Amino acid sequence: MLWSDGAVWGVGPGVLSLCLWSRHPRPGDTQLLRATTEAMERRRRDYRVERQLLDQEQLEELGRWGPAPRTRWWRTSLQCSRARARALLLQHLPVVAWLPRYPVREWLLGDLLSGLSVAIMQLPQGLAYALLAGLPPVYGLYSSFYPVFIYFLFGTSRHISVGTFAVMSVMVGSVTEALVPDEAVNATVNVTARDADRVLVASSLSVLVGLFQVGLGLVHFGFVVTYLSEPLVRGYTTAAAVQVFVSQLKYVFGLQLNSFSGPLSLIYTLLDVCWKLRQSVVGAVVTAAVAGLVLVAVKLLNDKLRRHLPLPIPGELLTLIGATAISYGVGLQHRFGVDVVGSIPAGLVPPVAPSPQLFASLVGHAFAIAVVGFAIAISLGKIFALKHGYRVDSNQELVALGLSNLVGGVFQCFPVSCSMSRSLVQESAGGNTQVAGAVSSLFILIIILKLGELFQDLPKAVLAAIIIVNLKGMLLQFRDICSLWRANRVDLLIWLVTFVATILLNLDLGLAVAVAFSLLLVVVRTQRPHYSVLGQIPDTDVYRDVAEYAEAREVPGVKVFRSSATVYFANADLYSDALKQRCGVDVDHLISRKKKLLRKQELKLKRLRKKTQKQAQKQASASTGTSVPIDVNTSDGAIKSRDEDGPKAQVSTEHELAEPAASGQEGAQAPDGCTLKSLGLAPPAFHSLVLDLGALSFVDTVCIKSLKNIFRDFREIEVEVYMAGCQAPVVTQLEAGHFFDASVTKQHLFASVHDAVLFALQHPRSGPVSPVLVTKL
Repeated sequence: MLWSDGAVWGVGPGVLSLCLWSRHPRPGDTQLLRATTEAMERRRRDYRVERQLLDQEQLEELGRWGPAPRTRWWRTSLQCSRARARALLLQHLPVVAWLPRYPVREWLLGDLLSGLSVAIMQLPQGLAYALLAGLPPVYGLYSSFYPVFIYFLFGTSRHISVGTFAVMSVMVGSVTEALVPDEAVNATVNVTARDADRVLVASSLSVLVGLFQVGLGLVHFGFVVTYLSEPLVRGYTTAAAVQVFVSQLKYVFGLQLNSFSGPLSLIYTLLDVCWKLRQSVVGAVVTAAVAGLVLVAVKLLNDKLRRHLPLPIPGELLTLIGATAISYGVGLQHRFGVDVVGSIPAGLVPPVAPSPQLFASLVGHAFAIAVVGFAIAISLGKIFALKHGYRVDSNQELVALGLSNLVGGVFQCFPVSCSMSRSLVQESAGGNTQVAGAVSSLFILIIILKLGELFQDLPKAVLAAIIIVNLKGMLLQFRDICSLWRANRVDLLIWLVTFVATILLNLDLGLAVAVAFSLLLVVVRTQRPHYSVLGQIPDTDVYRDVAEYAEAREVPGVKVFRSSATVYFANADLYSDALKQRCGVDVDHLISRKKKLLRKQELKLKRLRKKTQKQAQKQASASTGTSVPIDVNTSDGAIKSRDEDGPKAQVSTEHELAEPAASGQEGAQAPDGCTLKSLGLAPPAFHSLVLDLGALSFVDTVCIKSLKNIFRDFREIEVEVYMAGCQAPVVTQLEAGHFFDASVTKQHLFASVHDAVLFALQHPRSGPVSPVLVTKL
């Protein structure tokens, strides 16, 4: 196209056009130019391909098909060399790979500021989440130090903040309170013994969680998290947030509640809170309300001034310091009965071996916590990796989290994962690597060694307020109900079932029910795929559903059928039924009527044979009685004349007997050459059926038998069957299952639907079914 002042020259195939207009073209001219340009652009995008029809045999010959070489991973994994040892070291100890290349000038300042910001959040959250786990607050500080430093050495994500997390803490709390309930000891005398027993349970649980995660990571079982879909995880964390909220009500109202565990424990706890609401401590309620309002105000201020502040205002730390100071100065515990944190020992605790006797009662909870913790960590890690352009190794992440929990359990920590809020702060504050995590863990170490004693007068109601305010993000996930209702109602069903099951059955059983329901729903959805009859888009080799595309037209004489899911044992019968229904022919009824008519013909032939045999026997006996008279007075000449006539009579008799026998044999063979039309049955309106198998990802023995039955049934009603679009692995599986034989060869399998349709049009099926190609019922 040539442009000039006030004119456009358009050059098309064999056409030269000129369009003139003034400097201010009219709207009609502009529309005409646009339509012409779009038409020319479409012509440029047109393509034409001329090739022969390709069935599977021709395709394999043309493409020189051969089995793909198998890679034996165990050979490389068992090799011993310096390069292999170095690769294993870098794979399982990533800090050795990235720390020597750490750009100090560019990243160190950002990591220091980010680590300090995370530590400011880690301190109050560690104290609060330990309370959520049913443990003394100082163990939340331990869990904010050891696991974070271990993840710094072994983790592959540069931005997630490992440590205490509300969902993990409430799962641990449900275990500790179930195994060591408050009623098991005298609350006024043996609180120390109760706390010691709960710490032992939590640390043993952490060791078991770590063993699960390390073991699964070493056997490359990181893909297990793929069975936790996003709606499932969001529904589960929302239910866990409700569990956390209800568990903190006793600290907000200052109540002494009974311990409940197992199914419906949340309902019982909520009813107990309502029943004892009159016993609330006013001081605790006021303290929690004031602390909550301050935290919400600071968070709103941070959101409003985000662009102007280099670092967010540490509202939680300021609330913690202010509440501790007010509690110490006013004497909230003695004057108003507000429960406080109590003694926080300074220094680190020595390592303690876990209790193997508890493993049997903890194994189910440990596996659930291991999977949930890894799912949360890897989902956040992949989000940040995609944003910043690096790769997260899911198996190594599983090992890193496992080692963090394993080592942490030895030092009396409870199971941890990554925190969503702290991870966002670590990334937004300029963090680039896990150096930020190491900085935050060192800051927590200083607090454990020197500053922990200063928070002895901190009210527990303030920690409860910190926990509840931090649940805002998870509780806002209730908005998923509206969005999923509009987007995908099956995912909404998964979300709702997960939420209700977790609320009613507690966190461990709720997760099991959610995963089982999600997998069952996958099976159900593959059992009910979308079946469609395809038609050709005019002047193309594209075939689409005739119910969805108005211009798609069925090819006369050819039916094209497609399923949107693979065919396997769970839906093979449904596939066959849908095929026969969509074809518009009652195949089973037609075959049944054909068999009945053939049986009637066979009975007629049998009667004809019997009748013919009786007539032959009568004629034989009659001829025998007339041609062999006994005459003692007969002369030799007469005997000779009778002997001469005897062979003639015998030959004629045998000829007469042969004619009806031959006619009987012809009648007996007639059914093999009968057509539906000759039997008085209306044949189908199509002569060929094409199965579009492009959606098949695998086949099993049930699928192979189902396909063979389809070939057999449709050939019985004089319809030839072809297949199209099979992937190479599927063809290999069909060969391994002995699908191809003399009746069904690779010449019935085509490279595309269009190839199969053209072949069917060139070779329409006519006449009776060949006995070689039919498998008799």
